[in-house]
Amino acid sequence: MAEPESKTLKEQFWDPVAGFGVTFRTMFKKVVTEQYPFEKMPTAPRFHGRHQLNRWPDGLEKCIGCELCAWACPADAIYVEGGSNSDAPDGERYSPGERYGAVYQINYLRCILCGLCIEACPTRALTMTNEYELADNNRADLIYEKSDLLAPLLPGMEQPPHAMRLGTDEGDYYRGNFSGPGSAPEPGAPVGGAH
Repeated sequence: MAEPESKTLKEQFWDPVAGFGVTFRTMFKKVVTEQYPFEKMPTAPRFHGRHQLNRWPDGLEKCIGCELCAWACPADAIYVEGGSNSDAPDGERYSPGERYGAVYQINYLRCILCGLCIEACPTRALTMTNEYELADNNRADLIYEKSDLLAPLLPGMEQPPHAMRLGTDEGDYYRGNFSGPGSAPEPGAPVGGAH
């Protein structure tokens, strides 16, 4: 068996020079420093940022308190307690269904922003925004409550609890069988999700 040949003097000299080639090539390139937080770059459209609990057009919450998002979370960062809505047709309710999310918390100290909770949500109540500034100097402030996560009320929306304004039952909401705030679905309206 032949012994490996020792490196020649020329090879011993050339190895460090070749290693510094990367340094010399990048030394004169333009610096790519972002001036964050003074200049904020836009995020990608499908960026996974802070969560948001959505509302129906009349202001009722889409969350039905099913806890599927909490079960899907690999980091155990979501805590949900379901509550029961009023059974009366004109009773006060927070969501169109039988239940709503009475307690909803997301612990951003644990959350890995994977989006599995979004996929598990049957009513599209939970979505993710492009907001990525989630740092704080207090650990307690990084546990977001339901009030921190709810989408803001838009014009025409009413703060829950109130009766359903867009249809006669929760099926009208889920199928999209409503024409506007304060109106019940028209007789013979399509059963599909057409608006």
